[in-house]
Amino acid sequence: MTKRTSAKYKIDRRMGENIWGRAKSPVNRREYGPGQHGQRRKGKLSDFGIQLRAKQKLKGHYGDLTEKQFRRIYAEAERVKGDTGENLIGLLERRLDALVYRAKFVPTVFAARQFVNHGHVLVNGKKVNIPSYRLKEGDVVEVREKSKQMALVLEAVQSPERDVPDYIEVDHNKLTAKFVRTPALSDVPFAVQMEPNLVVEFYAKN
Repeated sequence: MTKRTSAKYKIDRRMGENIWGRAKSPVNRREYGPGQHGQRRKGKLSDFGIQLRAKQKLKGHYGDLTEKQFRRIYAEAERVKGDTGENLIGLLERRLDALVYRAKFVPTVFAARQFVNHGHVLVNGKKVNIPSYRLKEGDVVEVREKSKQMALVLEAVQSPERDVPDYIEVDHNKLTAKFVRTPALSDVPFAVQMEPNLVVEFYAKN
């Protein structure tokens, strides 16, 4: 498990973008990168740099997956019929931690990973504590009865910061979410523009 706490906002700063659309993001105050050299003038990025940045941004959005995890998901997206970039987004959105985050059961994707890890979630009535667990269309995810009164959950549900996308049916009273369908890139409510086509180019050359 990749552990990140306060350092998660360094991803925002490094990218110069508020990749989760959070009000607390330091990018809202300082657009330069982290560290002592963060305010230096940025040079023009090469094609490699642009592709690498697109990969880091997408990887970062899903809780800063390890390179090994991300490459494995990409390899699978490449094997499946259809557009590799779209397949990649579909596979990432089918992760259990991604659904827990999108359904607004928790405030951040990092909290979603921890929430699943700690056994607070049921899938089709059975406890699943693997954040990378891959959902199928029609699967029902539920917050465990004992966990429904957690302050983290109650605050996230009431937060106006995000909307639930239409490929998930959510009942916030019962704290259940149904994964209706695998989304396309255009369906996913990313706070910033994601470019999976550049990620495909990156892996094709490296």
